[in-house]
Amino acid sequence: MIRVLVADDSRVMRQIVIRTLRQAGYDWDVREAENGAAGLAAVRADEPDVVLSDWNMPEMTGIEFLRALRREGFATPFGFVTSEGSPEMRATAEAAGALFLIAKPFTPEAFRDVIEPVLA
Repeated sequence: MIRVLVADDSRVMRQIVIRTLRQAGYDWDVREAENGAAGLAAVRADEPDVVLSDWNMPEMTGIEFLRALRREGFATPFGFVTSEGSPEMRATAEAAGALFLIAKPFTPEAFRDVIEPVLA
């Protein structure tokens, strides 16, 4: 079974992301982290198959989380699920090694569109 880590400082938003994954047909083993630092610790302890992370979080932002993973040699597929998807943010995410950025509000179809290529 595919294991996903959902990192977001909002518990409600983590639940929405998880529900949207299920609606998209992904019945994955889900773990949660309340910020990038907790996410980094979770990946170090037991690397998931995919990370879905918010961008703006306290302690360690999503982009800092991604950069820390890459610095430590983790190639874990990583995507952002965030409230803003400006061209600058997309470029920064891509340069850091993110595979996609889904801007809120999102749909199950939007998740499938970006996740299917990652799973292929």
